[in-house]
Amino acid sequence: MDIRILDFDGSLTSQKKLLSAHNPKIIDFRDLSSAARLWMSRKTAGIISLRLEGVSGGINFLGSGDFHHISSLNTEKISEPFILIIFDFHPDWDILPPFLGCGSWVTRSLKNKNIIKCFLIGPSSSDISSPYIQTANLKSFENSRLEIYPYTHLPSAVYLRKVPYNNSIRLEKGFLRSKIHWDELKGKSLSNFLLTLISGLPTKKVYLSIDKDCLKSEYALTNWEEGYFSLDDLLMMLKQIRSNLDILGVDITGDYSRPSFTKRLKSLVSRIDHPNNIKADTFNDDKISAVNELTNLQIISTLTS
Repeated sequence: MDIRILDFDGSLTSQKKLLSAHNPKIIDFRDLSSAARLWMSRKTAGIISLRLEGVSGGINFLGSGDFHHISSLNTEKISEPFILIIFDFHPDWDILPPFLGCGSWVTRSLKNKNIIKCFLIGPSSSDISSPYIQTANLKSFENSRLEIYPYTHLPSAVYLRKVPYNNSIRLEKGFLRSKIHWDELKGKSLSNFLLTLISGLPTKKVYLSIDKDCLKSEYALTNWEEGYFSLDDLLMMLKQIRSNLDILGVDITGDYSRPSFTKRLKSLVSRIDHPNNIKADTFNDDKISAVNELTNLQIISTLTS
């Protein structure tokens, strides 16, 4: 696979071993870093799409998870039916503005009718808890087009909203409240889970989106919360996908950069939205880069060797 760095924040260009080993193509988006971080306007999205014209497939590093919504620009380029598989600590399925944001990019992507099914693997954040789930794209549960498999999560209450039945949940319906019991991955054989998941897919074409915040902090130091997967867990699942499916493209986020903005609104939202006391704050930049680089190199090796 071709390897590219979509350089919004400099988090990948500091990883010298990765640059030396794979000589990735670097596409410079640093001039759009503030405009694209967390969310972007349609104008900014259009500029990015133009610069990505002719770029398809391969492995694309996007930098911090603050830029995860660039994934939707990549999936829009795919003109054939495919499966979208996402590894993430967050579901990114909000239905409120901004629609071109890192918290809503899955909802935006699902507007693409070529996405037959979408699997979210690992979301365990408060975003699938009440009250945050009240603004989630619950309609995407219809016909199990979207399935969510948290690593671990308590049941979630949903008030005054319809929750469709779905393969990935057990649903208790009430008059004013529904209760979602999640199909947790904790304690399961992840190998058996994934093989079962992909065995009955209607197509072998798949696009992968990996946010390294699904991993424990010893494997990824991000500017978001840490997840529960070990690196071996993730690599094993990627190997199974590569062995059984046809990968159309991959994007990877979850590298680290300190948010910087030219607009006060974004700066304020960033301070509110980003968690406090993240593990990365206890390390210097060289250590953060080294941890993330080692994981990136192993992901590349798993997907290409």
